Amino acid sequence: MTESVLFERLAGIIKGLGSAVVACSGGVDSTFLLKAVKLSGIRALAVTSASASHPEWDVRTAVDMAAATGVAHRIIRTRELENPDYSSNTPMRCYACKDELFRALGEIAKNEGFAHVIDGSTADDISDFRPGLRAARHHGVRSPLMEAGLGKNEIRQLSRQLGLPTWDKPSSPCFASRVPYGTPITEARLARIALSETALRELGLREFRVRDHGDVARVEVAPEEFPFAFGIREGIVERLRAHFRFVCLDLEGFRTGSLNRVLDGGRDMDGGAGDEKK
Repeated sequence: MTESVLFERLAGIIKGLGSAVVACSGGVDSTFLLKAVKLSGIRALAVTSASASHPEWDVRTAVDMAAATGVAHRIIRTRELENPDYSSNTPMRCYACKDELFRALGEIAKNEGFAHVIDGSTADDISDFRPGLRAARHHGVRSPLMEAGLGKNEIRQLSRQLGLPTWDKPSSPCFASRVPYGTPITEARLARIALSETALRELGLREFRVRDHGDVARVEVAPEEFPFAFGIREGIVERLRAHFRFVCLDLEGFRTGSLNRVLDGGRDMDGGAGDEKK
């Protein structure tokens, strides 16, 4: 099925909603959904969750893209760290996070007369390990991109055609996804991950993760960026030694779901919901 046909299907689904609160993370998928909502002409409110778990640069992107599309936007503060089901960091951590988010969005929709809450989950998410999808179903959240059969590749191509600057934006899940299961999630741990990844972005790396293994920072870099990463090796070590005792470069390179390897006999799996990937 062509991208244009899929987009027409998406437009029909969105128009049928009548009105919606849009979960807007600032990632590729939710930004594309926001643009599609604007083009549909339905009444909408974009809502972005901000907390220590979420990259500040994604919140800024959400603010900028909502302004650019002309959709009303609101930032809310979530307190997932106060929930032991989240902070204990079990494989169902994402469910606890999304449960709080969708509960808050549902209250906004109910109080302000919006018919639905929608998110940016895609057709590719169906087969992945995504506890957040269970939370979405529990709260009756609709996923128009998934319903229209749009996957990541189609969304990026359509985003490019629509002139969205996020079309080639690397995925950027919450910082808790950098922490191995069973290691408690704390504000201090999230803060050092945020500072570390900010430093590497400033050095020029584009697609990477800083995995927090206690004293060790395990840096995953996209294989095509290896030559550049080795060229700035001393800078990477200097920046990350401010937060970790040891710094290592993972020779497998960046891959989504690397910390889920423990869940399925060694096979990498993705986690989260919507734009979230490990």
